[in-house]
Formats: sequence, structure tokens, C-alpha cells
Amino acid sequence: MSRSVKKGPFIAKHLYKKVVDMVKVNDRKMIKTYSRTSTIIPEMVGITVSVYNGKTWIPVYISEDLVGHKLGEFSPTRTFRGHAGSDKKAGKK
Repeated sequence: MSRSVKKGPFIAKHLYKKVVDMVKVNDRKMIKTYSRTSTIIPEMVGITVSVYNGKTWIPVYISEDLVGHKLGEFSPTRTFRGHAGSDKKAGKK
């Protein structure tokens, strides 16, 4: 379920403050954040945000195509290792 248009996109206050400060100074260093639920906004384009997935920090370079998505979409928390029995060839028993 998406967020109400009336409310606008959610972005953590501490992350928004860091982004605004970086844009003012024209600094392009990496920002580390735990906020996977924050929405990518147009002010973030050109910045690298390192998102924590519970184990490691995953760097995400923000481009125009990513605006409107959530940061958590680009740092998976689970490792897919294949389905059970996927080593068998199709059609052979």
C-alpha cells in the first residue's frame, strides 16, 4: 500500500538534513544510513548513499531513474541460493 499523496514522500529527518547540507556545500561524499524506508527525492541525485542491510553497508549511487523508490529496494536483506532440486536438468528424472 502506498503513502497518501496528501502526506508526501517519507524521508528520515536526519537523512534529509544531511542531503540538504551536502547540496549546499556541493560535497559528494558517501552518506551512511539505516533508514531503508526513506524515499529517494530529486535532491539526492548524484549522491552515494550507503544503506545498511543488517549485515553490511551497500553503496547506492542515486541517479534520476531511482527517484520515487525506497532505499531498501536496492539493498537486499536475504541471499537467494536457488530453489530446492534446481540442480536437476529439466525433463530428466
